[in-house]
Amino acid sequence: MCIPTNTVEGYFATLKRGIDGIYNHVGKQHLHRYLTEFDFRYNAREVSDVERRDLAIKQAGGKRLKYRDSCGKRTV
Repeated sequence: MCIPTNTVEGYFATLKRGIDGIYNHVGKQHLHRYLTEFDFRYNAREVSDVERRDLAIKQAGGKRLKYRDSCGKRTV
């Protein structure tokens, strides 16, 4: 399978714009979460906003993210 370099460059351009423009900093501890978000954004770039919303809601079903899980600290 051959993947053109334009595809890889497009993905990394989207990732870089997101990190610089939205988050400003990405910690090593949470890098996998940022990459998962940008994977979704890149893979859903050609669908409408309504379809993208529906995809995100469908993928979030049955999942919970608690503060304790995200940073290893206990909530009071």
